[in-house]
Amino acid sequence: MQIAVFSTKPYDRRFLDAASAGSGHRLIYFEAKLSVETCDLAAGADAVCAFVNDDVNAEVLASLSAKGIKLIVLRSAGFNNVDLAAAKALGIAVARVPAYSPHAVAEHTLALILALNRKTHRAYNRVREGNFALEGLLGFDLAGKTVGVVGTGKIGEVVCKILAGFGCKVIAYDLQPNPACLDMGITYVETNELFAASDIITLHCPLTPATHHLINEAALTRMKPGVMLINTSRGAVIDTHAVVKGLKEGVIGNLGLDVYEEEADLFFEDLSGRFIDDDVFARLLTFPNVLITGHQAFFTKEALTNIAETTIGNVTIFERTGRAMHEVSVEKIAR
Repeated sequence: MQIAVFSTKPYDRRFLDAASAGSGHRLIYFEAKLSVETCDLAAGADAVCAFVNDDVNAEVLASLSAKGIKLIVLRSAGFNNVDLAAAKALGIAVARVPAYSPHAVAEHTLALILALNRKTHRAYNRVREGNFALEGLLGFDLAGKTVGVVGTGKIGEVVCKILAGFGCKVIAYDLQPNPACLDMGITYVETNELFAASDIITLHCPLTPATHHLINEAALTRMKPGVMLINTSRGAVIDTHAVVKGLKEGVIGNLGLDVYEEEADLFFEDLSGRFIDDDVFARLLTFPNVLITGHQAFFTKEALTNIAETTIGNVTIFERTGRAMHEVSVEKIAR
């Protein structure tokens, strides 16, 4: 099959080329994001490969369908950027990578927690300037602290395991408790109890109508003053305006983000030669207790290998059977 691959970087090409060697598939790479303006680039392809910030809305899907596209393969676990109902109506299958490396995201989550707590990013800059003063770098022991994990799928499960190793008291919220987490002694509670009890809250849930702006102004009023909030899931799980207010008022003591609600025009690009015209994002960068990484939690060799191999596998199985290995359907999501 011929696959039009959007939003590609050199590392995408390297891993996808390795995974597709000998498969018979032909991959055509585009740096452009998939959108209404760029979907004509897929003309002649049999399938389209999209990433997290590509816009796979109803209009894009209609255009792709008219070009004969029958399969969308996502290089991600998330699928909130795809209109699944429109895809079903057009007879386009949508497949994803459900688990590329839960350790990659979980370990990055702990990196954010540790860096924020021990002010590692600030200490690094001080030492390079010859400033060895410790004032302003005070942290706390993770051991004994209560950490609330929202979402205990594959990533959340690994996060729970790591936190337990640090001696934290871990509580969790999920619509479907994970048996492996229960076996670890993790206690499941409702979100209000989790917000009220947690010293650290870390988000690992998909973006759905129910989780959109889960962390909003009302949620912040239920949290401990000075709570640490970490998000490595999807940007829109957090209401950024509410979080900025929470930072200003001291409700949030530390904020670690690997995702951002309006990241599509920022992340994965080198904008160092330009000014950032997103005033909310620029405001976040002014807080010394905020640490932001550019959606890199997934970015390990193991994860990129798994993403590429699963993506190519989805295409290969679809070509043989008409069904992808990891197909996403409206019915499954509804359940």
